[in-house]
Amino acid sequence: MGKSRALIIDDVVDMAYTIANDLELAGFETEVADSGAAAMERFATEPADVVVTDLRMKSMDGLDVLDAIKRADPTVPVVIMTAFGAIDTAVEAMRRGAFHYVTKPFELESLRALVARACRERALSRENARLRGALRENLSAWQLIGQSVSMRQLRALIERVAAASSPVLISGETGTGKELVALAIHADGPRADKPFVAVNCAALPEPLLESELFGHARGAFTGAAQSRRGLFVEAEGGTLFLDEVGDLSAPLQAKLLRVLQSGEVRPVGSETARTVEVRCIAATHKDLSVLVEKGLFREDLYFRLDVLRVPVPALRERGGDIPKLVEHFLAKSLERTRRSVLAGLEPEALDYLASYGWPGNVRQLENLIERLVVTAATPLAPLEVVKRALEPVREQNPLSTLLRKPMTLEELEDRYIEGVLQKVEGNKPKAAEILGIDLSTLYRREKRRG
Repeated sequence: MGKSRALIIDDVVDMAYTIANDLELAGFETEVADSGAAAMERFATEPADVVVTDLRMKSMDGLDVLDAIKRADPTVPVVIMTAFGAIDTAVEAMRRGAFHYVTKPFELESLRALVARACRERALSRENARLRGALRENLSAWQLIGQSVSMRQLRALIERVAAASSPVLISGETGTGKELVALAIHADGPRADKPFVAVNCAALPEPLLESELFGHARGAFTGAAQSRRGLFVEAEGGTLFLDEVGDLSAPLQAKLLRVLQSGEVRPVGSETARTVEVRCIAATHKDLSVLVEKGLFREDLYFRLDVLRVPVPALRERGGDIPKLVEHFLAKSLERTRRSVLAGLEPEALDYLASYGWPGNVRQLENLIERLVVTAATPLAPLEVVKRALEPVREQNPLSTLLRKPMTLEELEDRYIEGVLQKVEGNKPKAAEILGIDLSTLYRREKRRG
């Protein structure tokens, strides 16, 4: 991978070259321009990966440069340099799409770190765009495969919903493929070339999720060494997918509602709000109307999200699609496990799968095929092998293990205490806390055991 290229613009040429020299020492290629007009001429022939521009310049100032860069290539991050007294204008630059700003005088090290982060985020954004393109080219995704009535209805509904800009609520059981339905809606609509950003609301604790969604200012909390833009800003112009939205806490529900109503995002610890234009697609396996009745989900947020409803059918409702899904997953898994002897399933096995209840839906079917590919001993998996592969792995009962070699209660307690001490690496106060005994009791037991 080649060096990142930085374009530095400042009508105080000595300042521009000082910054350029510092960035070159950090491994950047640099280009210096002493005016906005000269910078845009160079950018037209040799685009940069990041632009650093002074705010106050004659004829074409930093805001003009920002607008011109964003028209030429919206993905290029622009860092604004400004005097302390012009912070209001710098904030306006942020609203218009600037990556960040620094106030003079500043440490070269701080600017260097900011420029490096801008390049990293741009590279990541471009890689995400490449992956999104690859996904769009292969939208015969697993949950969209099949010609059952429910799947034909789903594809028709996706086509209609994709053309709109209203919020979407995708409902369906766990494992039905709600995220890929969201991706299909995004890919079929006018935002297809913009970001698709997804977050699982049930996977992160509340403070971390708040920072992930809305961003945070530097120093907003312990460990916030750098500011973060947040997923709403990263999804600018595109789609933000909120999976398991029913698991949001009450405070985050209120903040999400405020963003959806006003279109403004305020990072944690910041006094400045930023306007975003994002389509929100939410998904849940829960019945939000029931949560509203129980007081666990805000009614106003529910109605804000539930504008366009897209229900995803469970796999047991589309048994006729099983053969095609099995064929798809088998081909996909065989690409990763080329030494497998498996070529398919016997007809009786396919018939059994078509009538199976599928509590884990399409995800369970994919896992089943993966398991069969790895463990198969014959080219066609027979019914009894498929049934065994479908059985859940049962955890061993620890009581049964103990009874194989009975011991006294005192011996059992000693063994367990030893195990807890090993688990906490000999931390006796921690072990006593886990065991629910006084530390003095633990020492007495240890002394008695020698």
